[in-house]
Amino acid sequence: MSLSDHIKNVQIGLRQGSYTSEASVSQGIILPVLNQLGWPVFDTSVVVPEFSVANRRVDFALCHPRNKPAVFIEVKNVGLSVGADRQLFEYAFHLGVPMAILSDGQEWSFYLPGEQGRYDERRVYKIDLLERSLDEIESRLNRYLNYQKVVTGDALKSARSDYQNVSKFRVIATNLPKAWESILLEQDSLLLELLAGKVEDLCGYKPDLDLCSQFLEKLVGAGQVMKPGTKSPEKETIKVSADEDKYTTTRRTQNSERINFRFKDKDIVVKSAREAMTKLFELLASEDANFPERFASRKHGRKRRYLAKNKSELYPGRADLAEENSVEVVPGWWLGTNYSRRNIQEIIDLALEVADHQLSKKICVKVYEGQ
Repeated sequence: MSLSDHIKNVQIGLRQGSYTSEASVSQGIILPVLNQLGWPVFDTSVVVPEFSVANRRVDFALCHPRNKPAVFIEVKNVGLSVGADRQLFEYAFHLGVPMAILSDGQEWSFYLPGEQGRYDERRVYKIDLLERSLDEIESRLNRYLNYQKVVTGDALKSARSDYQNVSKFRVIATNLPKAWESILLEQDSLLLELLAGKVEDLCGYKPDLDLCSQFLEKLVGAGQVMKPGTKSPEKETIKVSADEDKYTTTRRTQNSERINFRFKDKDIVVKSAREAMTKLFELLASEDANFPERFASRKHGRKRRYLAKNKSELYPGRADLAEENSVEVVPGWWLGTNYSRRNIQEIIDLALEVADHQLSKKICVKVYEGQ
């Protein structure tokens, strides 16, 4: 199997939530990639698992010469690599290892621990296997991690060259407006809550997340995404109608409208988008006991988990939200519910992607129809 074929299979597995532990990420993703890049993965003096560093262990040490680490790889569960760079840097600093890689299987971050700046500033490159093109993924993995290039030192030279290349700043400048537009389009729940909280600070009334979602949709739809060189959007251009009748309609739609969805051969009626999402998760878990674990292994929001065994993981740092906006869909698994209709539809779509393919074809749940 070629590297590209393996990456394609990994992409399928990531979308299906197949990698549910660090061990499955290591065995199913990391080691096969190393094998395709020429590393003798069965020679434990070259690819050393559980390498000891100061009474702790790094998941893999890639060595040249034998038993002398040239690259450290730290592996985490899918979606749970945030904050693990500090531990990885401690390992690398202790032994002077020049390159370090942090991966949850989906995201691969390449670091030069010996450079200057914060941890994130010493990251040379970051690859997301579900967002980058296959050619880009192959190119970068070969550039920084090919066995022969590591042995000859070319991989480290390439990484240092890329790190020092001032053109990256021009690339960053070019992509800043794209990133801002993407944030508005994605409507992450953290952004919606930040907007709602600021409105409450200004006027004393907190809008629901659906109204905030409508505002962002109108902002993007009007082309007012604040790209460099554009003027501030006119109030009348981005105004979201908040008169009493329409706002009441928004609240009524969220809390009391009847929603029909189909599960297998049965029509199910619920009273809200949140209830539709909760019911769907209950039904999917009843059909497949492993569904919650597979879904939890997928990458979720930027900092949140949609489904977790611990409520605190649903809303990190917000115990109030965890208590008020979570539901135990099956014993031991909690689902967050503080989302707009658009976010809820995204979570539902993700759940159907993870669910058994034959089953998901028999399910139709629509709580958000777009603009």
